[in-house]
Amino acid sequence: MPKISAVIITYNEEKYIERCISSLEGIADEIVVVDSFSTDRTEDICIRSGAKFSKHKFDGYIEQKNYAISRAAYTWILSLDADEALGDESRKSILEIKDNLEYDGYIFNRLNNYCGKWIRHSRWYPDRHLRLFDSTKGKWAGINPHDIFTMNSGSKVIRLKGDILHWNYATIEEHWDKVNLFSTISANEYFKAGRKAGPLTAHLHFAWSFFRSYVLTGGFLEGYTGYTGCMISAMGSFLKYSKLRNLNCLAKLSERK
Repeated sequence: MPKISAVIITYNEEKYIERCISSLEGIADEIVVVDSFSTDRTEDICIRSGAKFSKHKFDGYIEQKNYAISRAAYTWILSLDADEALGDESRKSILEIKDNLEYDGYIFNRLNNYCGKWIRHSRWYPDRHLRLFDSTKGKWAGINPHDIFTMNSGSKVIRLKGDILHWNYATIEEHWDKVNLFSTISANEYFKAGRKAGPLTAHLHFAWSFFRSYVLTGGFLEGYTGYTGCMISAMGSFLKYSKLRNLNCLAKLSERK
């Protein structure tokens, strides 16, 4: 039977981490937690729960997740974020295939909880992610803060039944704070990559993001909660490209001096 290392990165996750680790019992053969020097009870909870706990400087989500894999004893990785947990059906699906991992990677739907409500429409569902994989056949990539595990060419991937449960934003304020943080990180990454933003770029991305999430993928079916989530997420797109344009303008001013 192949052995599975569950891998989690953390920073001040005392609110969620115990639930995350508990959902892995009977599934993972080890639980690896790489922490970015939390100041709350995250370390105590992880150690008490039997996780292999270590600390490492945070240089970015992609970099931290690749480092965390290097800490694992086994090549098969089950990757969860600290504010996630396996649902009952996803646990069952993993147990059914654990003796015969014939594919290289397995995708799960992710069910997001927004301000206390499970969101089953908009771009937040099914919100598919590759979370169980042979780590020798890929690596974490993407553009920070949006990491994605990229499989090597020719790898075989399939979706498993069941959801990964995700408590993404408990309050509107928390959503706003994360949007502001992530838009800054994304803008800086785009700027370093040489991306540009014109005077209408932010507005166009805002309009498309809201229309796609609220109208095309059914966010309106979630009532006012859906409207709020789609609007704030669309503002994240607006802020990202506005901040990128500002960086472009500042660079031009610097060149003229």
